[in-house]
Amino acid sequence: MIGIYHPSLHRLQHCIRGTFYAAVIVGTLLGPVHAEESPATPAMTSSPVADTPATGEPATIDPSFTLRGSVWRTKAGIVFLRTPIGLLSLSSKTTLKDLKASHEVRLWVHGRHTVVEIRKRADGSLVHRYLSGPITFAAGDPKTFQWWGPDGDLTIQLSTEDERLSSYHEGDLLTVEVDDANSLRGVHDLQFDLQISQAPPAGADVQLLLSGTVTKLKSNFVFIRTPIGLVMLNSKIGIPHVKVGQPLTVRIDQEHVTVTLLSTKPATPRPSAATIR
Repeated sequence: MIGIYHPSLHRLQHCIRGTFYAAVIVGTLLGPVHAEESPATPAMTSSPVADTPATGEPATIDPSFTLRGSVWRTKAGIVFLRTPIGLLSLSSKTTLKDLKASHEVRLWVHGRHTVVEIRKRADGSLVHRYLSGPITFAAGDPKTFQWWGPDGDLTIQLSTEDERLSSYHEGDLLTVEVDDANSLRGVHDLQFDLQISQAPPAGADVQLLLSGTVTKLKSNFVFIRTPIGLVMLNSKIGIPHVKVGQPLTVRIDQEHVTVTLLSTKPATPRPSAATIR
């Protein structure tokens, strides 16, 4: 292709190019600037802080305890047992006539319920099992009792003792003997007395929670009236100075003994905490 050159045409092209470049530069400088805005920071809102409720310990039945004892000596109607915390005596007019030194006695107390098991120390086989507590009939079956047991509630069949129990009503206190299958073997009277004269040795399998009111002070002994009867405490287990009429609680967890004195004065109400704004 042959080009045609003319001076005036060249000047015209140069002018047009200059005008175009100037327009581009001005358009670039004057065009809208789209600045990238930072996202708005959300307002800081304070979450309400709830008061943390005090976490209380699980409710514990009082009285409650677990003890093991070995036969120390016997006499008519009474068996004396050595336990890790002191002497325990069982008494009855209708049973306990065949206890031997080779037997071991296990006692559980759970509120108004008591379980006494007598087993052979050699092989652990059951000799006697006594259940004491308020009668609770099974729903819809007046010939069946529901009873508390250390491993869960027990169902007791009345069997041949129906006539003897016909005079009892729901809630009446009763002591019965049952076999391994929890079938009724007899109705008895059975009582026990407890002395807490020492702290248990290390590793002893003892759990006890017992509250009562001081009724008598004699030498080194404190007698307290409890739901299970009169219990004698040796002050050497760590009982502070007490007075007759003062309530106290004894707690034993293995070898640890704690005695808590309860105040008889009415509690003074505390003002509620002020709200801080």
